[in-house]
Amino acid sequence: MSKINNGNSIAIREVLFCLKGGKNLSKLIVRIRGPYLVDKESVNFRFDEGTAGCKLEFEGLSELNTEVFGVDELHALSLAVDIDPYLKSMTSKYDFYWADGEPYFDA
Repeated sequence: MSKINNGNSIAIREVLFCLKGGKNLSKLIVRIRGPYLVDKESVNFRFDEGTAGCKLEFEGLSELNTEVFGVDELHALSLAVDIDPYLKSMTSKYDFYWADGEPYFDA
């Protein structure tokens, strides 16, 4: 069993977002939960011993909440920390900004 997985977040990023072209900014908190070893009851696919998952939570845009899986805990964690593809998938609907107001993605 993973020593990291205790349900706590192990990494957080805070950004701002608004509807495309809008001005009302809202906070988006991206939270990565610690990796955990996968068991038969938690997934509906075949896996090898050692397979692990990480939960990603997008507080403010919960439709992005997801879970990623890797061959081990380190692989699952490395996949989880790459949040930009999830945010980019929403750029047709939302604009994203750093806390200082600078655009999150290059124009």
